Amino acid sequence: MASEDKPDEAAADDGMADWAEALLEQKASDPAAGQGGGGVLTGDAPKPFTNSDGTTSDINMVLDIPVQLSVELGRTKVPIKHILQLGQGSVVELDALAGEPMDVLVNGYLIAQGEVVVVNDKFGIRLTDVVTPSERLRRVSRN
Repeated sequence: MASEDKPDEAAADDGMADWAEALLEQKASDPAAGQGGGGVLTGDAPKPFTNSDGTTSDINMVLDIPVQLSVELGRTKVPIKHILQLGQGSVVELDALAGEPMDVLVNGYLIAQGEVVVVNDKFGIRLTDVVTPSERLRRVSRN
């Protein structure tokens, strides 16, 4: 029984391994791409959180809390009558321009911008600009 892994966990691990391998290949071929810190896929240890008063807090107790990460291609406002007319093949024009950075949101809050990449037939996003932790806290505390 110990040799039987859960199929969902094994599949998830394989998917993460593909992304980690792609990131390592990217760093090896482009030294500038490796700058700016790692992330979950690189296996780097999380950086300690520094409060505005300069003290470091232990946030290990919240590191495993799941959050909703989404990438926003663009937005638009349309009247309800146009929504009711939508069908298969309809095209909705967004306010974002082609090639423009995509917004990366965590629980609805902007944390970064990036560009779309494809790894093993799956879409991903390469972060090009990340909001600083202190600015993220300011944005969350305002709402």
